[in-house]
Amino acid sequence: MDSIRVFAPATVANVTCGFDILGFAVENPGDEIVVKTCTKPGVIIKEIKGDAGRLSHAVHENTATISILNYLDHVGSDAGLEIYLYKKMPFGSGLGSSAASSVAGVFAVNELMGQKLRTEELLKFALEGERVASGSAHADNVAPSLLGGFVLIRSYDPLDIIKIKTPEKLHAVIIHPEIEINTKDARNILKKNVPIKSAIRQWGNVGGLIAGLTMNDFGLISRSMEDVIIEPVRSMLIPGFDQVKSSALEAGALGCGISGSGPSMFALSTAVDLATEIGHAMQDQFAQIGIKSEIFISEINQQGPIILD
Repeated sequence: MDSIRVFAPATVANVTCGFDILGFAVENPGDEIVVKTCTKPGVIIKEIKGDAGRLSHAVHENTATISILNYLDHVGSDAGLEIYLYKKMPFGSGLGSSAASSVAGVFAVNELMGQKLRTEELLKFALEGERVASGSAHADNVAPSLLGGFVLIRSYDPLDIIKIKTPEKLHAVIIHPEIEINTKDARNILKKNVPIKSAIRQWGNVGGLIAGLTMNDFGLISRSMEDVIIEPVRSMLIPGFDQVKSSALEAGALGCGISGSGPSMFALSTAVDLATEIGHAMQDQFAQIGIKSEIFISEINQQGPIILD
């Protein structure tokens, strides 16, 4: 094998109450990468499309190639690789764009080299790409993009990732309004201290959400999709947030919240037809305040990255 094309999925991080510790992968959108071997040692970026010229072609500054370089160093390889990156989701969208590129890159190279490492072992390399993008190695986008499904980050030191079983009927609606929020800005506005009463309520919601997912209890999932710490602050950055969320719940969503740091929002539902109705209701609310948006309807992606050819 001298060439491989890989797709890695977008993700929803935080999932309302699970700030920095919960995330799930979706079937679409996502990023694609093509990796080709060449005779000259070293990694070079040959092409990037879909970024409107915003991404660096320097291998030590691009999330996809940072993960690849760390992987090659770990396995002791001086392979020659040409990278072709195809961005297929909006920038600054809260959908884990940098994480998807990082995961696609390291997964592709590992496959190209005969699966030297297990998929779970690739996480630490993908995290280095995320560190370049956001300044810190958060796993709530990278882990679900790599492993698929819902994941819980129980600990960062040491890193402890748990994949959570989810109901087969669960569908996600993602709506991306045409506004942009910088991840670092969204993190800087967060309060540094949390009242113990709010913390207790949040812990209960995290436990309830995980229990609801594993027990196929949609009522418990719905009751637990409440964020009393992060959403009240970050929602101020999204015009029409309260109206859009209300429209999703009125249309039958189990719950609705901010995807990652925003501006994308997500909702969960029990069927694809219902998810479509919810998406259109949310889109109508954004349209009423003059904001264009794009919706994605998806089952929960359970497999993570896939080889396209």
